[in-house]
Amino acid sequence: MQSMRRRETLTDQLTRTLTERIAAGRYMVGAKLPSEQEMIGEFGVSRTVVREAIAKLRARGTVATMQGVGAFVVQQEITKGFEIDSGSLSAVQEMVSVLELRIALESEAAVLAAQRRTPAQLAAMKAVLQEMNEAIARGEDAVQADMRFHQQIAEAAGNPHFLKLFNYVGELLIPRARLQAVRLDNTPMPDYLARVQREHEQICYAIERQDPEAARAALRMHLSESKARLQRSLAQMGA
Repeated sequence: MQSMRRRETLTDQLTRTLTERIAAGRYMVGAKLPSEQEMIGEFGVSRTVVREAIAKLRARGTVATMQGVGAFVVQQEITKGFEIDSGSLSAVQEMVSVLELRIALESEAAVLAAQRRTPAQLAAMKAVLQEMNEAIARGEDAVQADMRFHQQIAEAAGNPHFLKLFNYVGELLIPRARLQAVRLDNTPMPDYLARVQREHEQICYAIERQDPEAARAALRMHLSESKARLQRSLAQMGA
């Protein structure tokens, strides 16, 4: 693999290397890819870069992931699917554009989740919210729990395509958007997380009541607030 010097191309370089190895049969169908830690050590990249590369391969249908287990090759014939250039997400305007996509996608997923969620799925959402509360109390950023909460909504929608698309878009955007909003808006992280958590609780409550329109409104408000924060950041930068 060529030297990874430019941060904006790290994900694309790692994705290309893994793709080439899969196509060449180094990782056969059914084989487990190296762990995150192994790839970090081999390629000298961050955990975020590894996760973004795996998200790209999953969006293409090349790999599938099992939480707590890893990523597995599901096909060697590489097909070009929907893809967002991760390097472009360094620009706040591009993050705003992707947030608009999430608003359209997830507000409808929330409607279906309110109609279709099972008691077990609702319990899983509440468990993730509790996990987020505990992480916030410890002074952590709770990014992964945030991801899982939105994943639970997409899963409860009962349509696997919602979950697949969210997994791709969400893993690329959520950590970047959060850090950018906090950095440029000068918001203390605990205050920011407390506000986000209140928005999450409103979404969960609407889904618990099985109120589709309230769920849609709460989800749309949550992501629209994120979009507004990023747009304020743009204004501060004179964009």
